[in-house]
Amino acid sequence: MAVEFFFDFGSPNAYLSHKVIPAIEQRTGEKFTYVPILLGGIFKATGNQSPMMAFAGVPSKLAYEQMEMQRFIERHGLTDYRQNPHFPVNTLHIMRGAVAAQELGVFDAYVESVFADMWERGLKMDEPGVIAAAFEAGGLPAHELGGLMQDDAIKARLAENTQRAVELGVFGSPSFLVDGEALYFGKDRLRDVEEEIIRRRG
Repeated sequence: MAVEFFFDFGSPNAYLSHKVIPAIEQRTGEKFTYVPILLGGIFKATGNQSPMMAFAGVPSKLAYEQMEMQRFIERHGLTDYRQNPHFPVNTLHIMRGAVAAQELGVFDAYVESVFADMWERGLKMDEPGVIAAAFEAGGLPAHELGGLMQDDAIKARLAENTQRAVELGVFGSPSFLVDGEALYFGKDRLRDVEEEIIRRRG
């Protein structure tokens, strides 16, 4: 069964989902396929906005979103999470880096390291020097990644991932697609994702 996770490192809720996914994989026996997308491209194509912008004039809504996030963090014991002081961060380069990491066979390590750089260590992951230093510190092949991030084929693959996501109905991150049919949005739908996986397995 194909279970896809459409993600952008710039989404704190994608980070929180990433931390919960392993437990779902263990319970269901199904492995999630991580699909790097560019959230800015998704927003542009769908007319969507981040909650910070969409609800800027509704402070009670923003306060509720923060409360729900804190509930999720406490429920799952995600004590390493820290709000990135540089948020929002332009993720174009590190999302291209995710595709490059797939090419180099270091994708899992890359995802773990960069999510931590963003949402545990609070780094400004849109500055080339910070990115390179973070790759080095994370034990990633910084030079090779840096070169591939500028490769036209890598750029095209990220664009293709993003376009495919839009065509599937994705409008934000985190989004999940079960068996190519059932689309879910948001970390709070992970329980529904798990139930759908179990239902489809019969």
